[in-house]
Amino acid sequence: MVVAHKTLPNRRDSVRALWEKRLAPTVLDNPGHLAYYYGLDSDDPDGITAFQHYRSAEDALEFLRHPAYLAYEREVAPLLAAAPEVRRLVPTWIKKET
Repeated sequence: MVVAHKTLPNRRDSVRALWEKRLAPTVLDNPGHLAYYYGLDSDDPDGITAFQHYRSAEDALEFLRHPAYLAYEREVAPLLAAAPEVRRLVPTWIKKET
């Protein structure tokens, strides 16, 4: 899953701080997340993109119901310029570490 956020002007640091407070610990403790990348857009000072690789579709749905995620969603909404753009992907090839 790829989630692209567009923050209100000059609010990206606030969104990042909220993500680090609410979601980073939850992601670290979530066995359903096989990988999670949180990235700041180099070309857009208000852009954030998260790449999430879940073990299963059920794990993704479970995470979206987690109390920390629901709290984050409520708190971050006023800081965003628009609703996040969500793309669901089916991994078809993954580079494995050797």
